Amino acid sequence: MRLTWSVTRLALREPLRISRSVMTGRDAVLITVEHEGLRGHGEAVSSVYHRLDVERITGLLGRLRPALAEQAGPEEALKAVPDLLAGAPGVLAAVDAALHDLAGKRRGLPVHALFGTRWSDTLTAFTVGIGQDPVPGLPMLKIKLGGGDDVARVRAIRRAAPGARLLLDPNGAWTPEAAVRILDAVAPLRIEAVEQPVAPRALDDLAWVAERSPIPVIADEDARTLEDVANLPDAVHGVNVKLAECGGLSAARRIAAYAAGHGLELMLGCQVASSLGIAPAVHLAPSARWADLDGHLLLADDPWTGIGGHDGVLRLRGEPGLGVRAA
Repeated sequence: MRLTWSVTRLALREPLRISRSVMTGRDAVLITVEHEGLRGHGEAVSSVYHRLDVERITGLLGRLRPALAEQAGPEEALKAVPDLLAGAPGVLAAVDAALHDLAGKRRGLPVHALFGTRWSDTLTAFTVGIGQDPVPGLPMLKIKLGGGDDVARVRAIRRAAPGARLLLDPNGAWTPEAAVRILDAVAPLRIEAVEQPVAPRALDDLAWVAERSPIPVIADEDARTLEDVANLPDAVHGVNVKLAECGGLSAARRIAAYAAGHGLELMLGCQVASSLGIAPAVHLAPSARWADLDGHLLLADDPWTGIGGHDGVLRLRGEPGLGVRAA
């Protein structure tokens, strides 16, 4: 199996502000695994928050290349790479995606069919950054908070989008007391869930808020791995699973199975990425209560196509593998 990669820049259509940062773009590493005349693709994106830059990504890929060359096929490689990329979930997720893409193409099946699941068109949330106005007509919005008068902001967006499903995400910016006060105030506005209301790694605070919240509380930064999810307080209502944080499709499916067996709602989240980077999670989307897979919709120019979402609905065309093509 032959591993190659290239680097490109993904620029956002407009700056995205959240409670801890402002983003204008990020670097993406396109990963290609070639075997018996077929190619599988995946994407790893840089992240300041996760201390993952292009140099680290490509360095890990360079060390992986000889080991991957010894694998008999994508199925065997999928078993080997978690140990080879331990501690680098973003890179592991990208290689995992490329190998699933390759496996699907070899068998002539979409990735979701490899898992024995059916696809159905699925709504995705569209992220509204701090200071941004919502795009009219979209069915589900995720409102970034933590930048000022959050209650007034939620009320304004509800007036602008009276029929939209609303999710809230302060990225851990609230104190426990502020979280409960804000959630009590906005609960009459038909809010479906709030992600990570308080700072991560403060599970007692997260439990305290979840026990008092009139809105379901979804762990995000505190739910990156299966071990994290198993250690969450019982009061939490659900988990947000991001493939780039848990290590890819295989790890995400294990977390989803655990969540289903323990009464936790499932959200699928993402980073800003191209359609290639978002596509793996799209294949899991019908199993989640909420899909927040809009990272490609925030770009000025998406170099890949094939998963839809511009009208708020994710669609696949039934093609083998991940089902995306270069634009």
